[in-house]
Amino acid sequence: MIRFVLIAGAMAVVLAASPRTVFDLDRFLVPKELALHATAVIAGLLSFRAMRRTRLDWLLLGFLALSAVSALLATNKWLGLRALAISASGVVLFWAARAVRDAGHERQLLNGLALAVVIAAATSLVQAYGVRTIVFAINRAPGGTLGNRNFVAHLAAIGLPLCLLAALRSKRFFIGVPIVTAALVLTRSRAGWLAAAVAVSIFFVFAVREHGRRLIAILAVAAAGAAAALIVPNALRWRSDNPYFESVTGVVDYERGSGRGRLVQYQHSLLMAARHPLLGVGPGNWPVEYPKHAARNDPSLSDSEGGMTSNPWPSSDWVAFVAERGLAAAVLLALFFLGLLKRDATLLATLAALIVAGLFDAVLLLPAPALIAWTALGALSNETTVDRLKPVATLVIAICTLGAFRSAAQLTAMEIYATTSDRASLERAARIDPGSYRLRMRLARGGRRRCAHALAAHALFPSAQAALAASRGCKP
Repeated sequence: MIRFVLIAGAMAVVLAASPRTVFDLDRFLVPKELALHATAVIAGLLSFRAMRRTRLDWLLLGFLALSAVSALLATNKWLGLRALAISASGVVLFWAARAVRDAGHERQLLNGLALAVVIAAATSLVQAYGVRTIVFAINRAPGGTLGNRNFVAHLAAIGLPLCLLAALRSKRFFIGVPIVTAALVLTRSRAGWLAAAVAVSIFFVFAVREHGRRLIAILAVAAAGAAAALIVPNALRWRSDNPYFESVTGVVDYERGSGRGRLVQYQHSLLMAARHPLLGVGPGNWPVEYPKHAARNDPSLSDSEGGMTSNPWPSSDWVAFVAERGLAAAVLLALFFLGLLKRDATLLATLAALIVAGLFDAVLLLPAPALIAWTALGALSNETTVDRLKPVATLVIAICTLGAFRSAAQLTAMEIYATTSDRASLERAARIDPGSYRLRMRLARGGRRRCAHALAAHALFPSAQAALAASRGCKP
């Protein structure tokens, strides 16, 4: 039963999206976060008695404990809860998948995860070749139901080893491999390409002796999918005449463009971490604190909203963990991943893709790759269990439950914001989701409680110039 819940959750997390286009990334992220948390809570409760602890779990628990304390001390506690809950749900899914492995059903679970990755890639290809639907993001094509082409690339790179394993075990999964590689190519995501290249290389080195010709045939099919993506005309409109060649040559270019922007961002983020070395600035609070430490012309700052960042997370999982949760929490997580290492092609390749992609983009901070990655790692791990997890598992599942309620509240408030304009409804939405900066700013434009909402918005993002202007003259 647990494996079916995990597989259903994987399908839900790649397909869930809101049609409310007034919201940008959140119309994809919030429904997927709800799917992630709901899956973790249900799978966690079903596997509760079967959950057993290994020595490595102390590292995970230390990471979560430091993250939780950091969230409690964060400036924006709503963002702190949101980010903490994603990590907590990932850990619960890891434990649930390990229980599935102990029961001997990991093969079916891994095949289900691979299928979810193929479905995500297929939605990206559908968009790339001209299909339009309300659940696709037009500005970040071909993002498919993930809403962003980079998100597709990260998931494809992390899931590619699972697809290769499934194809080695069954001919039915042969078709999934070229679908994933074709979508990966069309995303033009340099982080995704690099992560996939490292993952496939590791998979080949550790699996070729056992699988030989079959593996080579599968990789040839994968290469054919990549070639077809380059040859077959698509509906994507890139600004460059040679977009894919430009992306290849720019993989290690840190002198200009997004590469240069990353270096500037990493430098300022690590300086921010140096000022908060023990617990960081709080999970999810990088966009709250970063504007205080950035130069005026920093490329990570928003051009349209003064005192705000362009993205709600830094361009690296590891920079985010150090800056938001402190160096100790990041080291504990890194040691946990190191402890998982064993001579297994799929596990090593998945870990490599996760770590490499996370060096250059946000991955474990996002719901879809978090669900796929943590579940896969749990199913592939083989540590010896030593004791029951019941006491601590209860607390972690409780955090997941809070995350589910938080995501449901966000989704409800988003629906009200997008479909109504009367002040009473918007006030109700703000009560449902008190952490919505957008709602607070809309209500701060006028009305009897204008100042209360302006001050609340300013408290959520103290560096935001719009919130500062709206709250000017208001007494706390």
